[in-house]
Amino acid sequence: MNKEEVRARIEEIGIVPAIRVSSIEEARFAAAAVSSGGIPIVEITMTVPEACELIHDMVAHAPDIIVGAGTVLDPETARRCLGAGAQFLTSPGLDLSIVELASKANVVTMPGALTPSEITAALRAGVDFIKVFPCALVGGAGYIRALKGPFPNAALVAAGGVTQQTASDMIRAGATALGIGSELIPREAIRLQRAEQVVELARRFMSIVRAARKLAPPARELAARS
Repeated sequence: MNKEEVRARIEEIGIVPAIRVSSIEEARFAAAAVSSGGIPIVEITMTVPEACELIHDMVAHAPDIIVGAGTVLDPETARRCLGAGAQFLTSPGLDLSIVELASKANVVTMPGALTPSEITAALRAGVDFIKVFPCALVGGAGYIRALKGPFPNAALVAAGGVTQQTASDMIRAGATALGIGSELIPREAIRLQRAEQVVELARRFMSIVRAARKLAPPARELAARS
């Protein structure tokens, strides 16, 4: 997939599962499970052992899954992820040098940004998505709704503390997508190889996103409310 296709697919699915496990085997298991549940997107965090090797392997052998790199904290790590074939880069904060590297490589960018100043800087840099992290701790859906006032066209990804109980509100508040970790990929389910549990959670979250989108007001209405 090219950059435009990856970006469109992330927007369509509306969920970016963050895989943060203790081995490459567990990461493969988690990726297969969420994909079977209808979410063919995975963010392999750099905390996974041999993360870049896994990204390279999945890009080569799992063409139906969009494979990105998460927790990318510095330009050198970004280069290694890009070399491995990562189809998007995301990080908890805004590092414009990482954004520049990904943009030059024609790869989707999803940096973290929390304040209006950071979001302004990210938009000026031409990012594809802005990960609002840690969203739940700073107001959750209310914060997303407040940001959509001055930034109605920003593609915000609510991440950090998203649950089945809050997911709908995040989407209805204006989030383009949700970044979800342990609520979608429980460590215990991975440890015990309970694929069916992860598949069911993926299906539930997808159902929540679809239903919420039908109720979400257009961006101009969100802006008028703020």
